[in-house]
Amino acid sequence: MSITSLLADPAAIAAACARMAIAPRIALDTEFLRERTYRAELALVQLADAQTITLIDPQINDGLRPLVDLLLARGSVKVLHAARQDVEVLLPLTGVPLAPVLDTQLAAALLGFPPQIGYADLVQRVLDVPLAKAAGRNLARTDWTRRPLSADQLAYAEDDVRYLLDLAERLAEQLDARGRLAWAEEDCARLSDPSLYRQDPADAWQRFKGVEALAPAERARLKAVAAWRETRAQHRNLPRGWILSDEAVRDLAREPPASLAALQARRIFKEDTALRLGPELLAAIGAARQADESAERANGRPSVEEDATARQLGRRLKAVAADLGIAPEILATQRDLRRLARGERDLGVLAGWRGRIVAPALHEVLGPAALS
Repeated sequence: MSITSLLADPAAIAAACARMAIAPRIALDTEFLRERTYRAELALVQLADAQTITLIDPQINDGLRPLVDLLLARGSVKVLHAARQDVEVLLPLTGVPLAPVLDTQLAAALLGFPPQIGYADLVQRVLDVPLAKAAGRNLARTDWTRRPLSADQLAYAEDDVRYLLDLAERLAEQLDARGRLAWAEEDCARLSDPSLYRQDPADAWQRFKGVEALAPAERARLKAVAAWRETRAQHRNLPRGWILSDEAVRDLAREPPASLAALQARRIFKEDTALRLGPELLAAIGAARQADESAERANGRPSVEEDATARQLGRRLKAVAADLGIAPEILATQRDLRRLARGERDLGVLAGWRGRIVAPALHEVLGPAALS
């Protein structure tokens, strides 16, 4: 497989994209920087077809239309590993999520590999190819926006797409042999849903674990503070943690300060920042709805009966997963099980291939009428 140098010339980018436009599958990866911003800074795009690895510098800004057209072409499948993050990082460039997509991490999980298996590990286990990059992961944390990129950085980036097409082909063969190729296609199709990438501040609380264990008033304050932080981070394009740490969000939810002076005493902000942002944050906390348990059942503490039902569901799904040779979380998350126990039915576990596979097991716990 031949390798191009880093392309930063519009004419060279156009020519490379034209060559790859006829490929039925294109391997794709990105490098980016997120440590200092809310939105990731796209720094490098790696592409490969059967003959060539191509590295494109997206920082040139102008002259990227051929790349966008290639990525959005419906006639070629974009093959990625752990695709969701890359699709999100590319959104400012492409405007819409990529489609169609094949995610080798999702595909591998349906064959019994660990759900979060890394690319280098999967290449080793499926293709029996040891990647040198597996021993040098520190390169992943370098500043990919700086130029020029070193030879080691370029080699690292090339390896990210060098084996993706072979990996996808091997996984597809194994999935087809086990009657699961349609499962992978269904899961990968969800990656093209724009709603997957919307970052609504009202949903920011969902990043926190253990929310159901909080009292209703604490939960309401956590939602308000998390939404406030998300809005500030988006507006200023800064990492969430630079606005307010997760620990501070929880602390404010558990013990809200009664005044600006009390907030300053917490030392979660520098003094000038507390004076500037404190009144706004206190207003958000004060406006938090003091919900009672019944109004917050969807995300609150489960009843004894609901907890018992969720445990039963978990045991049945573990048995189904064991029969399939996959991890239980591929079928449903713990949050899914709690929501099922509370009576919710508009859930992914009940849709598509999952619904067909798990419905008989759920019938045993919830009863057939509960799922009709």
